[in-house]
Amino acid sequence: MASPPTASASASEAAESGRRSAPGPIDVPSPRDHLHHLLDRRDTPRVVHVEGTTMQRQRGEAAGDAGAAAAAAKPEVKLVTGDGGYVLEDVPHVCDYLPDLPTYSNPLQDNPAYSVVKQYFVNPDDTVCQKAIVHKDGPRGNHFRRAGPRQRVFFESDEVHACIVTCGGLCPGLNTVIREISHQPIQGGASHPYLHLHLAMNFIEENGGYRGFYACNTIDLSPKSVNDIHKRGGTVLGTSRGGHDTMKIVDSIQDRGINQVYVIGGDGTQRGAGVIFEEIRRRGLKVAVAGIPKTIDNDIPVIDRSFGFDTAVEEAQRAINAAHVEAGSAENGIGLVKLMGRHSGFIAHYATLASRDVDCCLIPESPFYLEGEGGLFRYLEKRLKENGHMVIVVAEGAGQKLINETKESMGKDASGNSILLDVGLWLSQKIKEHFKKIKTTINLKYIDPTYMIRAIPSNASDNVYCTLLAHSVVHGAMAGYTGFTVGQVNGRHCYIPFYRITEKQNKVSITDRMWARLLSSTNQPSFLSKKDVEDAKMEEERASKFFDGPPPNPKVEDKVASNGKAVK
Repeated sequence: MASPPTASASASEAAESGRRSAPGPIDVPSPRDHLHHLLDRRDTPRVVHVEGTTMQRQRGEAAGDAGAAAAAAKPEVKLVTGDGGYVLEDVPHVCDYLPDLPTYSNPLQDNPAYSVVKQYFVNPDDTVCQKAIVHKDGPRGNHFRRAGPRQRVFFESDEVHACIVTCGGLCPGLNTVIREISHQPIQGGASHPYLHLHLAMNFIEENGGYRGFYACNTIDLSPKSVNDIHKRGGTVLGTSRGGHDTMKIVDSIQDRGINQVYVIGGDGTQRGAGVIFEEIRRRGLKVAVAGIPKTIDNDIPVIDRSFGFDTAVEEAQRAINAAHVEAGSAENGIGLVKLMGRHSGFIAHYATLASRDVDCCLIPESPFYLEGEGGLFRYLEKRLKENGHMVIVVAEGAGQKLINETKESMGKDASGNSILLDVGLWLSQKIKEHFKKIKTTINLKYIDPTYMIRAIPSNASDNVYCTLLAHSVVHGAMAGYTGFTVGQVNGRHCYIPFYRITEKQNKVSITDRMWARLLSSTNQPSFLSKKDVEDAKMEEERASKFFDGPPPNPKVEDKVASNGKAVK
């Protein structure tokens, strides 16, 4: 492994002093106040710093005892307010706690590949609106800082010592993200990386994930070594669940001279990255921590979709097509396909809509029951009588309450997620028992493509999406932003504070038009009681209020209200 750049003595002493004395976060003006050469300050709204969000408790729980201790210094919510209800939920910047950092010209401006692009650099005031549909008399809503390259950066390419970590389950596109982070071009062309050195802080096999930060070995990445990895599934860095020890991780980052950390993972991983950022800020280190949200279930809120989801839906079609062929080739044939979706049934939902061969789709968000009028068994009898065969798609998290009535829970995995019972096998057995009871012969074929779907390389659509995410996250880190994750919102890439994507999980709305389209496609009943529908509507209204405006924190709301009166 190449030796990291040597830090100045004063910087080393300051970092060590921060490690010993553990001072609280420094309250300084927004990074916008330090970028005089980029901003026209005449129209710059005021910045409000609010401390003490409810996200602190969640971060402490996610990272364990060490993480809770590191998170003792409460994070701040950075808000910029403007006329008409405009609210920018800004992301942290290294200048928030290191106000006197120098800036450098972005080397991309000398790259011939980018010289032909007019206005390539993002305007400092560019933001992305979270809610695309607004009303003429309503507020302009919440905005996020737009992703993209800045004219001035806070890291010189030669001084960057970066690391990448992948955590959690596999997902199509992981290797594409890794490759594109390592392939950022500068003035010398694509043969020279935007970042001077990349280290994968992982062991392959069982020692991947967060554990890799305080392991003895590293994997050196170079454009040549990662050139073809996007053609493979999985992750070349290895991955694992759990293993988060905040103090050990930040000690490793500091000792190795790492100044950019790229974390690829789901909501639990991003929550852990937020705790790492808080400890780095507490120590006063010039280190950018940036996340790339990863979940095959598409259950991360705020963003349009997560990478790998399109590939998963496309691959699920193969299993559904096979089930349809099997069912149609036998008398009273039933093809049952179990797809991924622990708490969110997006894969099952979209694969069903894409297929048009599915007669029933069961997801975690929509309760169902087996016996009686309006139950699943009555519907199966009806469809078999009409068509002679049928296809059922079930998400892995569906029907868990029904299963738990007859079987014991299997505990939790290393990430703290409940280990789900196999709804596919359980439902297969129940269907067979029911038709045996009514003396009807069926031919049921059960297909479980779970790990085939997540282990394949990403398709063309996801490859492009992964490329844009990787480029955007590097641009953000080079510009000095930290404590953020990158995502696509309303078709535009932007920087989102960690707490916004870890507040809750994205779920299929069973009261909107997309679910109505699925019910129309399959002709299945909703399986919902009147109370289920009312509860779902109340949850949707609560979630809409939760996200259509400033974070649900009294201190934030008061600050926005008072600041809004002052801004003209």
